[in-house]
Amino acid sequence: MPSNRQLFLQHLAQTSDLPMALEIEKAEGVFLYDTIGKKYFDLISGIAVSNLGHKHPKVTEAVKKQTDEFMHLMVYGEYIQAPQVKLAKKLAEVLPPSLSCTYFVNSGSEAIEGALKLAKRYTGKNKIISFTNAYHGSSHGALSICGNEDFKRAFYPLLPNVYHLPYNSFSELNEIDNNTACVVIEPVQAEAGIILPEVNFLMEVRKKCTENEVLLIFDEIQTGYGRTGTLFGFEKHNVIPDILVLAKGFGGGLPLGAFISSKEIMHCLTNNPTLGHITTFGGNALSCAASLATIEELLNNQSLINQIPSKENLFLKLLKGKKIKNIRSAGLMLAIEFENFETNKAIIDACVENGVISDWFLFNSQSMRIAPPLIITHEQIEECCKKINEAINQ
Repeated sequence: MPSNRQLFLQHLAQTSDLPMALEIEKAEGVFLYDTIGKKYFDLISGIAVSNLGHKHPKVTEAVKKQTDEFMHLMVYGEYIQAPQVKLAKKLAEVLPPSLSCTYFVNSGSEAIEGALKLAKRYTGKNKIISFTNAYHGSSHGALSICGNEDFKRAFYPLLPNVYHLPYNSFSELNEIDNNTACVVIEPVQAEAGIILPEVNFLMEVRKKCTENEVLLIFDEIQTGYGRTGTLFGFEKHNVIPDILVLAKGFGGGLPLGAFISSKEIMHCLTNNPTLGHITTFGGNALSCAASLATIEELLNNQSLINQIPSKENLFLKLLKGKKIKNIRSAGLMLAIEFENFETNKAIIDACVENGVISDWFLFNSQSMRIAPPLIITHEQIEECCKKINEAINQ
């Protein structure tokens, strides 16, 4: 009888020649457990997905309750479904008035695709601007605006009329002109290795967009739902986008994405042509129930977000070692930079052996990713840092 490992390698399409291949049997809180009972700290939250940890009782209860009522009924937008309506209402309550209309999809990539279509349809323009080392997903449109040529060269040709500007370069923002449909930007560049915007950079981007009637799209797929210390990353910068994109932690552990804008902007997808954007499983009832339970927990248990600065500072205080070149952070998104990928990979492997799961960034392979569930305690952070430091010094 073939083992699950053998079947995994034989029948599942692989994304690399060397998958991590941990066989996880169960997960709870900040921990994963393999088939022999070994316990691992999950310091990457399934790549910024499990913001409330694994098997959170409020999320689990909401999903179970919804399962008893209904699951998929009809393609998105045709039936009135309570989980979608309740979640959209809650989002409208916590977001600025100009972000009051939500289109639910299945993933971050799909949300980016929808946002790009919306911007081109509403403005009647087709020039798109994004930034170097930005990551927005792997579908063709999302890949087109990614800012790393090595990552996408094998899939050319991609969307035309896409321009990439250096992140944090004020002088390059003059490229935003009245031929531009949209500017897509991360409030914190995630896969570049946690690169923060310089003071007033996002404000200047907003100013240029407003002057030229360009829609500003914030990709908050990784920064949303509390990750940076506010419910949404843009709140830290006093800049409101025209379109907000969410996914990952937004789904509470289930597949869910969204692009959010004003009712006026979103309405253009209803005509010329009708069904200007379509998704079958977008806004799945179970996913919306999980998302609503997640945001309600974040709002009702304010300490989860309020404690993020102290938890961030504890990581910064305790992570030590001569091999560390730099540490960058934005709430519970941290990057520990080493000299090269080889050093980083060896340390990550040693961490896994020590029971701590981490990885590297797509466009910054010499940096280790730290993005634990927001529920991690200060005591657990101390234990994790001890194990990481041991791995660094091995």
